[in-house]
Amino acid sequence: MSGHSKWHNIRLRKGKQDAVRSKSFTKLAAEIIVAAKNGGGNPDLNLSLRQAVDNAKKASMPADNIKRAIQRGTGELAGANYEELTYEGYGPAKVAVLVQCLTDNKQRTVADVRSIFTKAGGKMGESGSIAHLFESKGIFLFEPGVATEEALMEIALEAGAEDVVEAEGGGFEVETTFENFFAVKAALDAAKLAYVSGETAMIPVMTKEVDAKDAEALLKMIDRLEEHDDVQSVFTNADLPDEED
Repeated sequence: MSGHSKWHNIRLRKGKQDAVRSKSFTKLAAEIIVAAKNGGGNPDLNLSLRQAVDNAKKASMPADNIKRAIQRGTGELAGANYEELTYEGYGPAKVAVLVQCLTDNKQRTVADVRSIFTKAGGKMGESGSIAHLFESKGIFLFEPGVATEEALMEIALEAGAEDVVEAEGGGFEVETTFENFFAVKAALDAAKLAYVSGETAMIPVMTKEVDAKDAEALLKMIDRLEEHDDVQSVFTNADLPDEED
């Protein structure tokens, strides 16, 4: 085991947001459509589609909706032509911000996202300007007492995980590459090791400390971005201050 959690600030923010809202079925359907379009309609052969379907099931999206979204992606049914877009820029305190979108109207989306950056005192950058500050990872979070470090290391590392690290507040996190995410998930599930969450995310290589004032402005900006219908995910390299009780 090495180091400590890189997922703390993302999870801290997501926990608060997930309590009040989850992705709409429209966003989940768009995710499925694009995944099926890019890699085919079989979740067993298309890892991105499998994750999109898992996300939809977790949100209690009806099976018929999932099936139709897959068929729209493969062309069996007519539907909107979505494309994947990633916008990069800087938010308050020059924090790096990645915005992942699925849209059927690129002009609308870029204008709206740029406006949110600008109103928050930030600025959108060129493609590739900050992407190197992040890496795609899979993260599984375990609460304290669910599993020992030794058990997690034996099972997860054998399945292809990169590391097991201490989680903020206790427990452990299993880190893996995107490519090995589902192999590790299958191994953890087979061992009946219950994780609080398992997902892929863009994890910052290095973080930037942010004070309370800038953190508040940054979180408001992220909220506005995530409320946009075309925005799927937002990631930053901010090291947010701990919240006071």
